[in-house]
Amino acid sequence: MAKTKKSEFISTGLVAQNRRAHFDYLISEKFVAGLELTGTEVKSLRLGHANINDAFGIEKDGEIYISNMFIAEYSNKGYASHAEKRDRKLLLKKKEICDIIGELSRKGATLVALRLFFNDQGRAKLEVGLGRGKKIYDKRETIKDREWKIQKARLLAH
Repeated sequence: MAKTKKSEFISTGLVAQNRRAHFDYLISEKFVAGLELTGTEVKSLRLGHANINDAFGIEKDGEIYISNMFIAEYSNKGYASHAEKRDRKLLLKKKEICDIIGELSRKGATLVALRLFFNDQGRAKLEVGLGRGKKIYDKRETIKDREWKIQKARLLAH
């Protein structure tokens, strides 16, 4: 078993980010939610072993869950472990849950995971966004805007 140094652990800051979310979806609202995790999941997150690129939000029994979020198994586990891809409960305020459920009931709305991080108190938080899928012409527009900003910065630099 490989030992890990204390400095390799993430105490605060970014663990994982979904970079394609803003390209594939038009995000209208963002929420920061806590996560209901087990001990080995938190230890694995502290090592940075997570992937939220395919994660999305679902509604079950009046609660919001994040589905398809990958958290790798903790290597130094004892007898207890966790499932790598399971539905994890999001800890939100009642008003936020009602807003999200109302928006998800509309056609084309999706709850997408944007960032997974540890806040200043060391608690795992997930930033989720309510959005709608972009069409191909919207994606082309995004690419054109991004290239124009790069070109404008080059012209202003010289």
